[in-house]
Amino acid sequence: MAPKKVTRDQLAGAARAALGGGRRLEAVERLAGGTTKGVYRLTMDDATTAIAYLWEDSENYWPTTEHDGDLADPFSPGIGLDLFEAAHARLETLGLRVLKIHLVDRDRTHYPADLAIVEDVPGEDLMGLRNRDPRAAEPTMMRLAESLAMMRAHRAPSFGKVALIDAGGTSRSASCEQAALAFALRCLAEATARDHRIADARDQLEERLRQLTAAVRPRAEYSVVHGELGLDHVMVDRDGHPVVIDIENLLYFDVEWEHVFLRLRHTDSQYQQLAVDDLDEDRLALYKLTQHLSLTAGPLRLLDGDFPDREFMRGIAEHHLNEALALVLAG
Repeated sequence: MAPKKVTRDQLAGAARAALGGGRRLEAVERLAGGTTKGVYRLTMDDATTAIAYLWEDSENYWPTTEHDGDLADPFSPGIGLDLFEAAHARLETLGLRVLKIHLVDRDRTHYPADLAIVEDVPGEDLMGLRNRDPRAAEPTMMRLAESLAMMRAHRAPSFGKVALIDAGGTSRSASCEQAALAFALRCLAEATARDHRIADARDQLEERLRQLTAAVRPRAEYSVVHGELGLDHVMVDRDGHPVVIDIENLLYFDVEWEHVFLRLRHTDSQYQQLAVDDLDEDRLALYKLTQHLSLTAGPLRLLDGDFPDREFMRGIAEHHLNEALALVLAG
């Protein structure tokens, strides 16, 4: 559903509790881009700013599915304060620069939904900086590569959502590749129901997914993976440090999952600064087709609702639909 208008009065108490010091909330501005939570910039009467995250149904554009809230599924939608806090704690423990948390309100004392107020990192994201001035972005890109190395070096006892594994839980699937196959088949079914071109190639796509899964050799090394790490999900602080945002989907998983997304999301020159050696080609192949199907099915499902930037989302779906088909229909 479309987000409702959040007023200054509704967030005044939370802002005062978070930032205090006799400050008064002057303005509330909804920031564009979010699909699962509301993101609002809070400006106080002394020009101090912060960001409010609101997790409530009215801020979530995604139509509901039976997999929502299933922590045992690594690829169920990552929505909620608990996932954010667990991901934040893990990244902070690894030594990454993360947003400072000013306030967490899960008791709904200040607002009728889960709420967090975090540091505002003003200015452009790393994608914007690199496009505008590649030389100025160079130190931040190097630091981001170092952050990715720290995430890759971590070893978790099992794979799955960080919030689940760090609480002692386990994922439902037997392995990362089996979890990816189950997710890919679900995406294939969703896309089949919404586009005849995928429907016409469904058998070939399913066969190829199963072939790719069978080729993957067993492994039990699980790194920390953001899952949707684009340079537009990295803010640049005043000291040039990268600050990763949109972290609720943080996983323990194969590092190849991260690098497939990085390759799909960026140009070769952008990715080159983050590339690593010794990735498993079989896992890369499986995860590439899986993510193309996910980035087809997801946007098509989002368009079932009232997401406002519809042409942009159609463009994403169309691009990845054609890429998925090309992997099985070439020649």
